[in-house]
Amino acid sequence: MPYTDAVIHEIQRFSDLVPIGVPHKVTKDTLFRGYLLPKNTEVYPILSSALHDPRYFEQPDTFNPDHFLDANGVLKKNEAFIPFSTGKRICLGEGIARNELFLFFTTILQNFSVSSSMTPKDIDLSPKESGIGKVPPTYQICFLAR
Repeated sequence: MPYTDAVIHEIQRFSDLVPIGVPHKVTKDTLFRGYLLPKNTEVYPILSSALHDPRYFEQPDTFNPDHFLDANGVLKKNEAFIPFSTGKRICLGEGIARNELFLFFTTILQNFSVSSSMTPKDIDLSPKESGIGKVPPTYQICFLAR
């Protein structure tokens, strides 16, 4: 189910599910290649800067699961996709969180038809800024049992 995986990746990238205000102390250059990082320097990366980098995501502020699919519809890796941080400070619960998200969304899609009172093109998914984080917009979804 590559498309389901791509949707889950895009939800993680787009909605900042991981708290970005929590500082991560790193002492080794990871995704920040090309920058001068003297030993024992504290770096406080804001993960959303990587998750919305136009070098890695075409139209970075647009919700689009195709960001994670190749031309054949197969899930592709994107080195800027780091919703659980990276390196020595990576979240230990990443595997569990990924499995839970997959099970959650596939269970919903297997048991319900999901619809909205608005047409998909009229739904604005642009997040609202709230301090250093982003808050998803409020709208209603209808779950109809299959």
